[in-house]
Amino acid sequence: MANITCFGEVLLDVFPTHKKIGGAPLNVAVRLQSLDNNVYIITRVGADDNGQKIKDFIKENNVNKVALQVDENLKTGKVKVILDDKGCASYDIMFPRAWDQIELTESAKKIVKVSDAFVFGSLVARDKVSRNTLYELLKIANYKIFDVNLRAPYYNIDGLSYLMKEANFIKFNDDEIFEISKGLNFSSNSLEKNIQFIAEATDTKSICVTKGSAGAILYYNDNFYYNSGYSIEVKDTVGAGDSFLASLINKLLKEVAPQEALDFACAVGAIVASSEGANPEIKESDILNFIAQKTV
Repeated sequence: MANITCFGEVLLDVFPTHKKIGGAPLNVAVRLQSLDNNVYIITRVGADDNGQKIKDFIKENNVNKVALQVDENLKTGKVKVILDDKGCASYDIMFPRAWDQIELTESAKKIVKVSDAFVFGSLVARDKVSRNTLYELLKIANYKIFDVNLRAPYYNIDGLSYLMKEANFIKFNDDEIFEISKGLNFSSNSLEKNIQFIAEATDTKSICVTKGSAGAILYYNDNFYYNSGYSIEVKDTVGAGDSFLASLINKLLKEVAPQEALDFACAVGAIVASSEGANPEIKESDILNFIAQKTV
C-alpha cells in the first residue's frame, strides 16, 4: 500500500442531462484509493451545496480530506461538458472558482512530505495562488507525477516546461505531447522521438502517452512498452485518462512489470470509457476478466 497525495481541482461536470462529481486529481485519487492505497487530496471547495456534495463524495470514497479547504467567497468548481457523437468530451471551465485559491497550509506540507508520490496537473496552475502553492509543495514532494491537462486558454509553454522539469513521471495524450514538443521547437511525426525529446529536454526518466482507442505507449527505464488498446463501445471518455493514470502508477509504485502495468491501465481506461461518468466502481477481478476476454 502506497501513500499518495493528489493536488488540484475538484468540480461538478455538468452534462446535458445530468451532473457528475469530477476533476482530474479527484478522479485519480478515487481510483487509487479503490486499488488499495492510502490517498490524500489537497484542494478547495466553496461553502455551497456543490462543495458539500464533493466533501461527502470524497468521504464516501475513503479518500483522506484532512487537507481539503473551504472558500467563503468563491463558488465550487463547475465545468460544462459537451459530448460529440462519438462520446468525446470538450469543456467549458468556469473561472474563478474555489480551487483556484488553494492555500499552502501546514497540513498540506505534512502529508506531501510523508507521501510516496505526489500527483498534480497543469490546469490548477491557471491562477497564481494555487500555482504558488503547487510550486512550494513540489520542493518537498518525493516522487512527482505530472498529469498534463491542456485546457485553452489556461496554459503556456513556459509554465508547462517548469512543471515538466520538476516531474519524475509525465503523462500526456498524443495531441498534448506533439503540441508541447512543437512549442519547444521540436518537430517529428514519430511519437517515440517526441517522447525521447521531452525526456532529454526535461530530464524526466518516465513518460506515458495515451492514444485514445489506440491504447498507450510507456517509456520507462530507457525502454518502450506498448498496448494497442481494447475494443469497446464508448459511452463517454470523461475520466478514462484519469483512471488509466491511477491504475498505471498504482502498479508501477508496487513494482509490477511495466508491460503488465500498462496492459492493466489500458483495460481500466477502456472500462471507464464504456461506462457513464468518470468514476464507475470497478473491482480488480473485473479488470483481470476483461483483459482475459480481450486477449483470447
